[in-house]
Amino acid sequence: MNQLKNRVQLIGNLGADPDVRQLENGTTLAKFSLATSETYKNASGQKVTNTQWHNLVAFGPTAAYAGKYLKKGQKVAVDGKLSHRSYEDKEGTKKYITEVVVNEIQNLGPFSEA
Repeated sequence: MNQLKNRVQLIGNLGADPDVRQLENGTTLAKFSLATSETYKNASGQKVTNTQWHNLVAFGPTAAYAGKYLKKGQKVAVDGKLSHRSYEDKEGTKKYITEVVVNEIQNLGPFSEA
């Protein structure tokens, strides 16, 4: 059960091509967004779609894979963990970021209209 303490699994469509770069220590970093949607009928019977956007980050071989094979609109499954961090912007205001640190990516099919 230890492996279930901080685990996130999402299936959705990429919001943009991954932004891939090399860090100073040589590690590959990829940042990208993923949209997950759920559809339901509200109390009056109308179809409602609720879309959530998730910030994702990958390192090393997973980041290299994302940069080489993933494109905007593509449907993927990701497995990772939640990470929370903070920093101060140029004005000294503290900013908070929540993102999914991706361990695995699986391509689920062709591009889709996002």
